[in-house]
Amino acid sequence: MKSIERSNSRPLMILIAGAKGAVASTVAVAASVINDCPELIVPYLTTANNLSTLGTSGTILTAGWDSQNSTLVDAICHHGVLSPQIWKPYEAQLLQIPIRPAPDKSSGLKTQVEKISKDISHFKSLNPDALPVMVNLLPAALNTFLDDTIELPDLYDNVDTEKFPDLAYVLAAIFSGVPVVNFTPNSVEFPVICREAEKRGVPICGRDGKTGQTYLKVVMASALKARSLKVDGWYSLNILGNDDGKNLMNPGCASGKLANKTELLDDILGYAVGEKYGTSTHKVVIDYYPPRGDAKEAWDVIDFNGLFGLPMSIRINFLCRDSILAAPLAIDLARWMAAIGLTGRSGLIPELGFYFKKPMGINPPLTFEQQIRALQKLENECRQVQ
Repeated sequence: MKSIERSNSRPLMILIAGAKGAVASTVAVAASVINDCPELIVPYLTTANNLSTLGTSGTILTAGWDSQNSTLVDAICHHGVLSPQIWKPYEAQLLQIPIRPAPDKSSGLKTQVEKISKDISHFKSLNPDALPVMVNLLPAALNTFLDDTIELPDLYDNVDTEKFPDLAYVLAAIFSGVPVVNFTPNSVEFPVICREAEKRGVPICGRDGKTGQTYLKVVMASALKARSLKVDGWYSLNILGNDDGKNLMNPGCASGKLANKTELLDDILGYAVGEKYGTSTHKVVIDYYPPRGDAKEAWDVIDFNGLFGLPMSIRINFLCRDSILAAPLAIDLARWMAAIGLTGRSGLIPELGFYFKKPMGINPPLTFEQQIRALQKLENECRQVQ
């Protein structure tokens, strides 16, 4: 195959919360493969031909935290996303990736932040020239919110870290000057967090990586809106058999993801789907089906009206690989945030709404066209920093 142009740019260091999960372990393998066979990874990155400040395919390092005692290779085998033919040649390298134990859940938030901050300092010392970015890939947690008026001292004293497992990682990254990607459906972008990020000059983006069905939903909804075709109802079914699917069988854990998946449709279209029926006709169902493993299947039934109000319908059957779609986006977002960090921007980065089900920040782009334009503008801003 034709070789991909290499770059002498600084390495990218992706620090992963949940480093032995299906997506995270796939990221680790991709980071190992990219140096030997960039043609297997780089063409599938949305940032392959931009972000010139980082080069096209610089070295990617990974590190992180996980609560599992098994090795990363054990985790790769357990998830079954990749065949041994892909990862086996890199087994020794994968086993050398530094993964620290997750903080004790029974310890307070401040203690956890201090522990993770020390780990970040250690990771940085291993590769002083690298550009670190924190990527949150923890499982979906209970959909819980903080009081908007809470301040940092109260956060330490009053927050139950069992309900907010992500906060310690996010705060530690911000205190360490490390950009943050919230790829999970968990809420972390509270005012107190954003204030700290802005004060310390750290960019943060999220929430909930938009990988498969929801990505196509944004594209289709944007296309229907552009043609002035009125959506009358939209039914979405997801079946998957990985650990993420099992976790989402807990209604409390699924509620945040389901809200992110459903709310964006009304936001894009500019009206409530099903308003004439007096109830929402946008339905999203996630079902755990073990035989599928990481090979997710998504069904969409889209009912819409055209001229004279006459009904039409679209059916989409999307058979995909959950982690294979998510992993390159996690890498893309880490590259974006490293580049944005070099510009000096801080706080929420709404222009990265292309990558998220629930884009955070002021006036994030919603339609597909708006999201592409926002990325182009953001790339221009990053390009000015050489």
